[in-house]
Amino acid sequence: MVKPCREKVLQQDNVYCVFDQEKISDFSPDMLSEKYWLKQNAVSGSAQGRGTTWFISHQEQQWVLRHYYRGGLIGKFNKDSYWFSGQKNTRAAREFSLLLTLEQLGLPAPHPVAYRVKRQGLFYRADLLSTRIKDAEDLVAILSRESLDKSLWADIGATIRRFHDHGIYHHDLNAHNILLDRQHKVSLIDFDRGEQRAVKQSWQQANMERLLRSFRKEQNKIPGFHWQEDNWHMLQQGYRQKN
Repeated sequence: MVKPCREKVLQQDNVYCVFDQEKISDFSPDMLSEKYWLKQNAVSGSAQGRGTTWFISHQEQQWVLRHYYRGGLIGKFNKDSYWFSGQKNTRAAREFSLLLTLEQLGLPAPHPVAYRVKRQGLFYRADLLSTRIKDAEDLVAILSRESLDKSLWADIGATIRRFHDHGIYHHDLNAHNILLDRQHKVSLIDFDRGEQRAVKQSWQQANMERLLRSFRKEQNKIPGFHWQEDNWHMLQQGYRQKN
């Protein structure tokens, strides 16, 4: 049984933090900055997306540090500042809370470690620290070099179905946000703007259609990408099967 997250709040002037004491007993707000970890020589790697995602090694734990960046057209003018309408409504607080729910449900996703919200007048910037899925790669990286067998596609579909059966909406379900580890266990990551919704609604189909568009996009973009339409049917078969 998963132990409940022992959340603790730390507030210093315009900085508001929440952290899980079971995962990070020596917490400092500076830990939500990559500069802190670079000084500690604790950065084990990074990945580029909308911004830089930092991989952290700390006391035999592996974490992921992510700053919240805006996308789309507005991101060209305002890269990381959001309107403040209460701590519980911040992007970081909502994702932290959802990751906690996923942990309690036993779903394969990162666990929440800490988040930080920095107020600046009517706006805020935010950062999130979560656990890293061990020895895992995203599907785009894997399919760029090799194909998957039918059973793995079915496992991916079945895993997504587990999330959907619990009403877990993933705002950006795409091939980059599905991981496979060395034992071929499937996990989902990046739950920014995700939420728990009523089960069996139209959003589930829209979620799957978004994922299909993602595979087709990567196939058109990456030469030799190991994905075909038949793979989608294999994934759907796993999705339709009751777990």
